[in-house]
Amino acid sequence: MKVLSYKKIFGCAIAAALLSSNASAQESSFDKWLDSSKNHAAEIWEKGNDAIYLSGHAHHGRSTYTKEKLAEYNEKAWGIGYGKTYRNENNNDESLYGLIIKDSHSHPQYIAGYAHEWVWKVPKTPLEVGLGGTIMLTSRQDYFHSIPFPLPLPLASIGVEKAKLMFAYIPRLSKNKNNGDVLLIFARFEI
Repeated sequence: MKVLSYKKIFGCAIAAALLSSNASAQESSFDKWLDSSKNHAAEIWEKGNDAIYLSGHAHHGRSTYTKEKLAEYNEKAWGIGYGKTYRNENNNDESLYGLIIKDSHSHPQYIAGYAHEWVWKVPKTPLEVGLGGTIMLTSRQDYFHSIPFPLPLPLASIGVEKAKLMFAYIPRLSKNKNNGDVLLIFARFEI
């Protein structure tokens, strides 16, 4: 996807938000939202368990990429990160995290974000599965000249409460070949 397409999407979203209500109401709502978000992040950081993240694989969809591109791309997305994970009052996981991984071109990709997963226990086992999403800021050399940009992604996990195999999916964003359709597989260990 071209950089211009992202700019158009974000530009339209910002314009729609500005036109949807008057500026003073937005400012007040935004201030409340910002204060609430800061307080919630502080709660996760203070109450959460330390977590180590290990990244290992970025699977590119075989029907989305040409054989030539697949041969060029790195799928060993080795990386490491640190964060805090909090099991909230509804028994769901909320996390703040930062990671650095090798991207598809073997360059460093920096990621920092928030994740929320609804968690279900598998009956009569210690296993649990999670489904939710993450919103992150990421920086890559091949997008926006390494300027961090927001990226919301679906998220899933399977494991036990303190150790999970995690999956984040980058969807295909256009009909063009060689764009999106990547499954990032990583692990989270609470310590």
